[in-house]
Formats: sequence, C-alpha cells, structure tokens
Amino acid sequence: MIVESCRTRDQLEGLVQALLEVTGDLDLPQTLRRVVAAGRRLTGARYGALGVRDAECPGGRFSQFVHEGIDPATADAIGELPHGRGILGLVFDDPVPLRLDDLHAHPASVGFPEAHPAMRTFLGVPILVRGRVFGTLYLTEKADGDTFTADDEILVRALASAAGIAIDNARLYDQSRARRRRLEALHDVSTVLLAGGDLDRALQVVADRALELTGADQSFLAMPVDPDAPLEDIDELTIVVASGPESARAVGSVLPVTRSSAGRVFRMRTPTNSDQLEHAPFDRALDAFGPALIVPLRAGDGVTGVLVTLRRRGRSAFNSDQLALMTSFADQAALALRFAAAQREKHELHLLADRDRIARDLHDHVIQRLFAAGLSLHGTVDRLTSPELRARVDATIDELQEVIADIRTTIFDLHDGGGEPRPLRQRLRRAVADLTANSPVETDIRIGGRVANLTPVLADHTEAVVREAVSNAVRHSGAASIRVFVDVGDRVAVEIADDGCGVSEPAEHGGLANLAARADEVGGTFRFDSTVGGGTRVLWSAPVAG
Repeated sequence: MIVESCRTRDQLEGLVQALLEVTGDLDLPQTLRRVVAAGRRLTGARYGALGVRDAECPGGRFSQFVHEGIDPATADAIGELPHGRGILGLVFDDPVPLRLDDLHAHPASVGFPEAHPAMRTFLGVPILVRGRVFGTLYLTEKADGDTFTADDEILVRALASAAGIAIDNARLYDQSRARRRRLEALHDVSTVLLAGGDLDRALQVVADRALELTGADQSFLAMPVDPDAPLEDIDELTIVVASGPESARAVGSVLPVTRSSAGRVFRMRTPTNSDQLEHAPFDRALDAFGPALIVPLRAGDGVTGVLVTLRRRGRSAFNSDQLALMTSFADQAALALRFAAAQREKHELHLLADRDRIARDLHDHVIQRLFAAGLSLHGTVDRLTSPELRARVDATIDELQEVIADIRTTIFDLHDGGGEPRPLRQRLRRAVADLTANSPVETDIRIGGRVANLTPVLADHTEAVVREAVSNAVRHSGAASIRVFVDVGDRVAVEIADDGCGVSEPAEHGGLANLAARADEVGGTFRFDSTVGGGTRVLWSAPVAG
C-alpha cells in the first residue's frame, strides 16, 4: 500500500532514512525530537510537534510537548505550552489519524493564543506503544501552501509505527537508568547515615537527589515539628530542608495540614501528581512553579513527612514513571532514616544503661563508704582532747559531706542523661513514671497539641508543674488514680486530677505556692480545686507566645 501511494523514489528514500534516524537512539527526549523532525521533512510541514499525555498527569495535560518550527522568541511570547485540549486532544480520545484542510472550521477548535503563528492545514497521527496511545504527532502548514494528502498520512502512519517501537525501547532504557540512579541516591543517603552523619545532613541528601532524579527545579522535605505527636494532633508541617534556588526562603516555612496539598498527602499517605502546589509556603516565590510531585515518607504503618519536587510554570508535567520512581525512593529513604534513628536510639539506651549502672555503684558503694567514714570520724571527735585536732576532724567531716553532695549531683546528672534535652513528651511521661513507680496508683497521661513549639523555659515550667502536682497527689491524697492532661495551642494547659481524699483548706506555702509563682512568672494562671472526699484538681496554664 505504501509503495502504491508513494509514487516517487525520493519519498521512499526519505521514509527509509526517517525510520533509520528514529530507531537509532535510546535517549527518549532525543528520539521524540527526531520523530518531529522526520515528520516535518517527510510532509514538508512548516511546524511539527509531539504531545505526550500521561495517565497520572492532572487534568489530562501534556506531560511532554516537543515542537519544531517556532523560534525561541515567538515561543516565549506565546507563553505556556498547550494543555492538550481542543483539536490536540481529539486524537488521544479517538486514536485514529485526523487530517484537516482548515482546522479553524472544526467544531473542536479553541483558537490560538496571542503571538501564535497562523496555522490552517493539519495532520495528527497517534503513536501507539504496546497498544496504548503514548502521544500524537502533529503537523501543520505545508511549505507549498497545499493541504496534507493521503500519501502524507500514509507516510506519517509508517513513521508513527516505527516511532512506537523506538519510544518503547527508549522508555525501557530510561526506566533502567532511573532505577540505577535511585539505587545510587539511596546509597548516598545510607552512606551519610552509616558514617554517623546527623539527620539534617541525610535529609538534605534526600532533597538533593530527589531534585536530580526528577529533573525538577525545586524540592523540599516537610515534617511535623514533633515527630512523636499522634497523627490526628499534627496540624502543621514545617519545611526542614530544601534544594533549589528558593531554598533559603523555603526552609522554616509552614504548611497547614488541612489546607494544603502536601498536608493532604501526609494525612492520606497517598502520592500525588499535581499541576500546582496548593498553599504557597514561601511567599510569592512559589508562584513561579507549576507541576508538583508530592510523595509521603512512609515507614511501616507511619508517615514521617512529605517529599515535594516542583518544576517552573510552563515546563512539562511529571509523568507516571517519575511518580513511581519518587514514591519508591521516598519509601526506601524513609526506611533508611527510621533504621538509623532506631540504631541511634539503641545506642543511647546502652549509654543510659551504663550511666544508670555507674550511678547505682556510686550510690550503693561510694556514698555509703563515705557516709560510714563520716560517722566514724563523728565518733572520734568526742574522744579528742586537742582543740586543734577536733577542728581539723570537723573540717574533714564537712568536706566529706560536700563530696557526698557533689556525688549525688553527679548521680542526678547521670540519670538525666546529659547532652541534648529529651522531647517534652518523653520528659513528662518519664516524670510521672518515676513519681508513681513505688505506688499502686494508676495513671492516665494525655499529651496533645504542638508540644514541640514550647520554648525551653516554658517546657521546664510545664515539667515542674506536672512533677509538683503529681508528687503531691502521690504523697498526700491516697488516690487510686491520677489523670494528667497537657495540651498546647495558643496556651499550654496543664490539668492534674486525682480521686483522693482532698483537702478543705490548701496550704498557702510550699508546693502550691510554687505553682502559683511559676504562673505569675510567665503571665499565666493557676487554680486549685479540692473538697474533702472529692479529690483534687490542679489547673495551670500560660500563653505560648508573647
């Protein structure tokens, strides 16, 4: 059929040459460009383009659009690339060739943007890969002013068939390279973690490699401030690391969980390919970006944050292969980070166990021996007749007491762990556990809100309030149960309630006075409710900011 239709030797030679060029490369972008160039050459078209629509692209938009014939200045004046609507979308919806003498007369025509060259004649042919429409080759405006002929259509159909095979091979090769790059990126992350690098450095490597893997212009990682908070209590994500030109503005910006696409991905744990990231986290800088990949950092049943990659507005959308690549990379990176955190926690537990052992030895052996030595000296003082010797022994006894006090301080420091302070949630739970360890009392501890947002000073006040109130309840109330409730919003609210004996007149000094003083110090409030036989409730609150 081709031989009958292609009457001239030049057409046959041109087709053979085009097929050789199209199938001679495994680079996908280069293959697409060669298909467009070959289509123009075979038909004498002034303009040619190849649009690729991916199933994961939002709104049926083109994930790639390769064009020839329009100079760069005109392309810049036109602005955004076509979205795949109107006549351009017809061949996708009904994958058969479409040849028009006047595309403006077609009912699906939606016109052209300003600065777009005039185009009248049109030929569109679908390119199938493994039986599915991969893209469409568009040709317009024959150079001689004629319309596209049946011979032109046959030539382009033959080209499209060869292009489908070449594109399939190029995609397989591209996927293989992408898998290799993903493994290399994961190796980079693991290397940082195994070398003892800190978490921020590992997260930065994740953001950098995500940018490279997807060919994005900007990437960032957003995480909750308090990683130990229950998922339902997390209402904000903070950008912790970023890669790209807007990184300085991005880091530290906040994304609301309920009003941002990144927040929804965090809650739903489902990757998303979007044409626009909702809620600009770094002022108007995000207005320059369009296509976005948003994937959760999933590790087991939990999610630790989201990884976002962005392309500048006007660039092609991300495709399904890139979404799958990023999803796999993010999941495996999250597992590596979680494993490293578990190893670090295990190491810290070993250190704490060693500190506890040392503290126990100091208390059980060293302090007891020093105390015995002090008692022995006390007994000796009474038998001394020399005032000078008595004074020297008394001074030695005082010095032993100071040494014992210093050792006790060291023991407390060892039990506390030293180094970086633990998160407040852990400190509060540890405090309640320590205070009730030798008591049959049952405890119910509930900690909610943005606890990690508290300043160190306010966090220390909160811990001190919980310690004082729980200690009083354990020592004086005879309670069977104690409820501890801490919530952080615009204010930090602490409530400790017990079902003990209660008191009719609370003392105006000691622990309760201390709680009131702490409230006054931070501009907060303190209330003590108790009745004989009706239990006790301590209410303490303070503003988080200001």
